Amino acid sequence: MSSILPSLTPDSGRAPVPPRFFTLEEANSLLPTIEALVRCLVATRQELREHQQVLGEFRARASRDGGVLPGSGIAQAKTESARLLAEIHEGVREIESRGCVVKDLDQGLVDFLARRGRGQVYLCWRLGEPEIRYWHGLEEGFAGRKPLEDDPAE
Repeated sequence: MSSILPSLTPDSGRAPVPPRFFTLEEANSLLPTIEALVRCLVATRQELREHQQVLGEFRARASRDGGVLPGSGIAQAKTESARLLAEIHEGVREIESRGCVVKDLDQGLVDFLARRGRGQVYLCWRLGEPEIRYWHGLEEGFAGRKPLEDDPAE
């Protein structure tokens, strides 16, 4: 099923943030800030979904009624959707400006680039977890999460 939300791909016109490597301690110390931002983004994304649903209902009604869209209702829903989408993009940029990688807003997943042994990995955090307890390879994603051992990724 296709998403009713536009892609959250970063703007191609802005310079990428250079990679930052986190220690486990650095990443965990940033979690209170990241958690607050992610909670706000999850709520905003849900609100955007609701507005997108209203827009879908307007469009369905218009196709049944010969293409006539109700003016003020759809205009308001479009305006609010655009505002919410801009807010989401700004929140993602805020998180990424700190060196983190937003992986999934539906699950509240954020990764922190780290070194583990001689390799590069992501320390993986999910909204609701009190601290970072997992890591995965750069290509593995959430399904490849492994518990951290007593040797933090440094």
